[in-house]
Amino acid sequence: MPTEVQEQTLTFEELMAGLKEMHRLILWNDDHNTFEHVIHCMMKYLDYTEGQAEKIAWKVHNEGKCPVLEGSFTEMEVYRKILQQEGLTVSVE
Repeated sequence: MPTEVQEQTLTFEELMAGLKEMHRLILWNDDHNTFEHVIHCMMKYLDYTEGQAEKIAWKVHNEGKCPVLEGSFTEMEVYRKILQQEGLTVSVE
């Protein structure tokens, strides 16, 4: 399933500021991803166990979103792009 990914250009100052602050990767509920796909992606890319990934999928389903990872802005951007390429709806806060 092809997904359009919007590219974003950051300045050096924005990248450096992102290294100092902690950011969260947020997984959002959507109408096109199955529980199985979300669980698969959480296990494959974020090293969650099947049980942990299932809890995340249910939290996203019931609450609309769930933080799934925390780290530098640069790290979160890498994972955001990977998960977006898998069709998941994610953002960095």
